Amino acid sequence: MKLSAKLIYFITGSKLAVVLLFVLSMPFLVARIASEYTNYSLRDQQKKVINDVHKNGMEYYLQGDDSYGSYTLLKQEYIALEPAAPGLLIDTIKTVRRIIEQDTLSYRVLSHTFKIKDKNYLLEIGKTVGSINEYNKPLQRIALYVLMGLIALTIIIDLVFTRVLIRPLGKIIESKLVNRKFPFKDQREPIKTTTQDFKYLDESLISLMDQINIDFEKEREFTANASHELMTPISILQNKMENLLADDQTTEDVALRIVGMMKTLDRLKKISSSLLFISRIENDQFVKLASVKLIDLLADINEEISHRLEDKSLTLNIDVKNQVTLKNVNHDLLFQLFYNLINNAIKYNVEQGKVTITDTFNKQGDYQIFIKDTGVGIASEDIDFIFDRFRKANLSENVGYGLGLSIVKSIALYHNIDIKVASVVKQGSTFTITFPKAMLR
Repeated sequence: MKLSAKLIYFITGSKLAVVLLFVLSMPFLVARIASEYTNYSLRDQQKKVINDVHKNGMEYYLQGDDSYGSYTLLKQEYIALEPAAPGLLIDTIKTVRRIIEQDTLSYRVLSHTFKIKDKNYLLEIGKTVGSINEYNKPLQRIALYVLMGLIALTIIIDLVFTRVLIRPLGKIIESKLVNRKFPFKDQREPIKTTTQDFKYLDESLISLMDQINIDFEKEREFTANASHELMTPISILQNKMENLLADDQTTEDVALRIVGMMKTLDRLKKISSSLLFISRIENDQFVKLASVKLIDLLADINEEISHRLEDKSLTLNIDVKNQVTLKNVNHDLLFQLFYNLINNAIKYNVEQGKVTITDTFNKQGDYQIFIKDTGVGIASEDIDFIFDRFRKANLSENVGYGLGLSIVKSIALYHNIDIKVASVVKQGSTFTITFPKAMLR
């Protein structure tokens, strides 16, 4: 899972967790807010009543009676004034039950004593709990709507910020890692970012790629030079041995030994030649300007390799139905690629076996050729290494030097061709060669 996706899931999940926690605690929060607001309202009414009493006098309320009481029509609020004991001091707000006209109601009651003209009075202002709670649900609903709106807004802001924040990381991955093939020939510019960690990562990748290229160039140069320099002494030794064989004084025993030495030199010469060929491919010393019709190329290979088929009584069936032409390729290299694969299919096949070549287009529009044989197969533990140099999987026959498939791999990489192999021991192997649709004419 990508980092951006993880961040998005975390942000969304954390916001939803906040919403859930708020929804669960909302009834208690709203009830607390309503209670505090009621207390504030009662205190405000208390100040107003006392101010009116001081301004208008107690008689304004009592009007000759011993006490004063007033209720709203639905008994939701009331106010009461009555004389209190001289030493009584009360200043509380409580929830109490009162009987009003045979109805028992719960009130939030403020009780407060004050003095007017040296007389102590008790003021009570009450509000029914029901009238207080009737605003709870609307308040909860409004609070929830506001919260959801804020959550949605913050999620959008977080998503935009996250995308902007990690965009340099995506560019680093795209430019330095995705679809990059070794060796890294093109120089990539550093990604512009203000995030120090991303800048350090980008610079480290550039430095690492440069170092890999340097080491690879040294190894490739050594291989090419060593392979090239070996050819001269090998040729000299071959000439001297041929002269010795032509000498009349050379005995038969010595001649046999010289022949054995010449076989060893010939093997060394072929290895050097193959390594030099691989080095030339990797050094881009071949031009890719030709157009090649694959059916004609396979026909040429069939004509050249037919004698190998007769030696083992093999049948080669070329069932290529699509008339595909490849552009911007090297004819000789493609010939070598298919020749080596078909030659291996013959070399490791069984007597009277078959080699079948078919083709198709995959879902992405790429062109694929399948080379299938009925040979000895390749063990599953060897499949990952068959393209390595000097690595042979079919050791039941002492043939080859383990460079044929390395040459195939080098040619494939040079042309951006993908090669995969599937194999079952004693049943055969199938090589799949995939040409990108960009190569098709």
